[in-house]
Amino acid sequence: MKIALAHFRTGQTDGVSLEMDKWRHVLEKNGHEVVYISGTPEAEIYIEELFYKDKKNLKFVDNAYRKLEDYNNEREFKAAVKKEAAVIEKKLQKEIKEAGIELLIPNNIFSLGWNLPAAIAFKNVIENLGLNTIAHHHDFYWERELYSNPVCSFVDDLLEEYFPPRIEEIEHVVINKIAQRELEKRKGLNSKVVPNVFDFSGPLWQEDQYNSDLRAELGIKEDDIVVLHATRIAERKAIELAIEFTAKLQNEELAGTLYDGRSFSDENRVVFLLPGLTEGNEEYVDFLDEYAAKDNVELIWAGELFAHQRQKENGKKIYSLWDSYVISDLITYTSIKEGWGNQLLEALFAKKPVVILEYPVFKSDIKEHNLKLASLGGDYQRREDGYIKIETENYEPALKEVLKYLKSGDYRKKAVDENFETAAKNFSYQRLEELLKELLEQLNIDKS
Repeated sequence: MKIALAHFRTGQTDGVSLEMDKWRHVLEKNGHEVVYISGTPEAEIYIEELFYKDKKNLKFVDNAYRKLEDYNNEREFKAAVKKEAAVIEKKLQKEIKEAGIELLIPNNIFSLGWNLPAAIAFKNVIENLGLNTIAHHHDFYWERELYSNPVCSFVDDLLEEYFPPRIEEIEHVVINKIAQRELEKRKGLNSKVVPNVFDFSGPLWQEDQYNSDLRAELGIKEDDIVVLHATRIAERKAIELAIEFTAKLQNEELAGTLYDGRSFSDENRVVFLLPGLTEGNEEYVDFLDEYAAKDNVELIWAGELFAHQRQKENGKKIYSLWDSYVISDLITYTSIKEGWGNQLLEALFAKKPVVILEYPVFKSDIKEHNLKLASLGGDYQRREDGYIKIETENYEPALKEVLKYLKSGDYRKKAVDENFETAAKNFSYQRLEELLKELLEQLNIDKS
C-alpha cells in the first residue's frame, strides 16, 4: 500500500518527527511504500506552507491566540486563513492523487491548533477523495497554554470543528490513556492508544573508539559519578528536582568501590551532565545555575557537544546523545508533564538506573509494568517563584535505592536487565508492528 505520513516538519529531532521515523520503518518492513508530506524540503512531498515556522503561519498563530492586530477585523482574518487553506488544499490534493496515496497519516495536524489553514485543507482533501486516514495525535490544543484563549469566535469554531474533525474517513490514534479519555470526553471520539516506542533490538550503546575520550573532553575523571539529565532544557522538565536529588546524593556515603569496580574517593565528584538544547530558555538556565551553586552541585552544560548523530562541526567532534548515556552512572527524569516519555525509554534501553518523578502519563500508562525505578513519588508543589519542589521526605526512598544501584553491581544488573526485558516486550518496534497491523486490519486496508 502507498502510505503518506504528514507533519509540519520531518528529519528533525522533535518527538513527533522521531516517532514518524519509527512508524515509517515498521510500515516499510511490512511491505508498504511510505512517503513523507511536510513543510521541510527533505520530504518526498514538500508543501512549504506546512512548515512549522512558515511566516504566514506564525502571523496566523499570533493573531489567533495572542492579539488580533494584523487584520482590521475578524472577518478579514477569517478570509486570510481560508485563502491560505485553499492554497494548501490545491497542492495537497494534487500531490496525493499523483502519488497514488491510499492511506494518509497526519501527525498533530488535527490536534495542536498550530496551523489552522493546514487542518482545513487536510479535512477537505480527505473528504474530497474519500481517503482512508489515521490521525495520529501526539499533543492536543487543550493541553497547551498557548491555545487556551483564542482571540475570536472564528478560532474557537475552527478548534471545535477541525481539531480533530468528526468524519467517517478518519480513525484516531493517541499516545496515552489520558489523551484517549479526554478525546472521548471533549469530542465524543473513540481512539486507539499506540505508545511511543524504541528499537530494543538494536546494538547496545557502548564505549568505543569514538566516545572513549568523552569523559576527558567534559573534564570528568574516570572514577567520578555522572548523573545524566538528557532532556531538553524546559521548565516542565523540572530539572531543579534532579539537581536537588544530586545535592542530597553528594551528602551520602559514596566512598569505596562502585558497582563496576571503580573506586570513589574524596578526590572524586558527582557531576550533573546536561547535553540537551537550552532553546533560548536563558532565564531558566540562570535559575538552574544559581540553584545548583547553592548546594555545590557541579553542572556541566554540554549541549554544543551533542547532536542526534555523531558528526564533525567546523572540525570539532560532535557526539551522539546516546554517547552521553554510555558515560553516565545514573539517569534523572523529573518531568511534571510528558506526552509519553522518550528519555525514559532511552534510559531503559541503555540499561541505566533511573530516578523518576511519577508524571501523570507515567502513572496512567507505564507504572502498571512494574519497572524497577527510584521514585520521587508523584506529588509536587510550586515554589513562590513558580518553579517546582517536593517534600524533603520524598527524596529518601529514591536515595536508598540509588545507593544500591551505585554500590552493588549484582543488584544494579538485575534491575536494569529486568527493565530492558519489560520495555522490549511493551514498547519496542515489534510491539508497534503488532499495533499497526491491528489498526490496518480494523480499517480493512491491510494490503501490501
